[in-house]
Amino acid sequence: MGAAKGKGIDRIFNALGDPTRRVIVERVSQGPISVSELAKPLKMTLAAVVQHIQILEAGGLVHTEKVGRTRTCTLRPAGFDLANKWITARKSLWEKRLDKLGALLDEET
Repeated sequence: MGAAKGKGIDRIFNALGDPTRRVIVERVSQGPISVSELAKPLKMTLAAVVQHIQILEAGGLVHTEKVGRTRTCTLRPAGFDLANKWITARKSLWEKRLDKLGALLDEET
């Protein structure tokens, strides 16, 4: 994996590594929502919520757009593709290794 992709995956996992940000992603996955609506159920300041959203946005997982005085947050499903590819590659590697181990064990019996 190249350095640029490595940084991208780091940003994604950093963004998803925080429980508050995962709650935000879950809520945004239901449809576009204003940042102030996102902040209402969270027990933190609006400024803290904005910081979490900025980290999610840097990871390519959400997008915000300001129209008038309202900033709306939407999910970027394509942002999850890199994480999915990374996880799938690791899973494939381990499945191949386990298949080889299984074949070796079958030979011994």
